[in-house]
Amino acid sequence: QVQLVESGGGLVQAGGSLRLSCAASGRTSSTYSTYAMGWFRQAPGKERDFVAAITLSGGSTSYADSVTGRFTISRDHTKNTVYLQMNSLEPEDTAVYYCTAKTRATMRYDYWGQGTQVTVSS
Repeated sequence: QVQLVESGGGLVQAGGSLRLSCAASGRTSSTYSTYAMGWFRQAPGKERDFVAAITLSGGSTSYADSVTGRFTISRDHTKNTVYLQMNSLEPEDTAVYYCTAKTRATMRYDYWGQGTQVTVSS
């Protein structure tokens, strides 16, 4: 099992910045067992969409087109933590942001955090 705990959400004006953190713990949260970690988001009445992901061993990153150039995902091995730096925020970025982990065993996003609310006012 992998436990994921997000933090860092909040209310910000358009053009502002926020940094989300996701701390992973549990018996299978090591780099050996977890292939990648990522962020998804879900706005009211919409599906949960991919935002960004990073592989834990090589640090390769991928982003949704809508956030490319504004968001940056990074990791800290020593803390088992992944970050999402969000700059130039827009009202359209308002959503609940979920941290997720993709395990080597299934290569699927099997574990999810509880979510953290990000609200961008215009």
